[in-house]
Amino acid sequence: MEENKASIANRLQAVKHKSGKSYSELAAETGLTNVYVAQLLKRQAQLKPDTTPKLRAALPELPEDLIQEMMKPPMRSYDPNLIQEPTVYRLNEAIMHFGESIKEIINEEFGDGIMSAIDFYCSVDKVKGVDGKDRAVVTLDGKFLPYTEQKSEHMVSRLRLQ
Repeated sequence: MEENKASIANRLQAVKHKSGKSYSELAAETGLTNVYVAQLLKRQAQLKPDTTPKLRAALPELPEDLIQEMMKPPMRSYDPNLIQEPTVYRLNEAIMHFGESIKEIINEEFGDGIMSAIDFYCSVDKVKGVDGKDRAVVTLDGKFLPYTEQKSEHMVSRLRLQ
């Protein structure tokens, strides 16, 4: 019987919890970003062969069946109720509030296009503000993808028909 994603993610989280390590500590040991480590342990990202020995060293209690599961392409999805979680709601609110201005600056700096969410890095860092209070820094680092002018002479499927 095949385990479902939630069950696998729960087992992965239990291994992390038992290790006593934070996502940032695991990131430092594996050379990944802290958010990517979290994505791996939520089955939202695929474990690559080159990273496997580093993750095994960082989480020695991780069983082989979970390693093998993590190496499969994941079903990247989310629970629609996740938006009700206050941190997720506020992140969404921030993107909705600042999104139009961010889009304008991307277009001004790069031209007509978008920021990739596939060729993408994300991290969360803790810093002290000028007032001495803790602040969360969320970095979204995505490749710029320009929109293509759709010339029929460049459309491969049309070229084959000629």
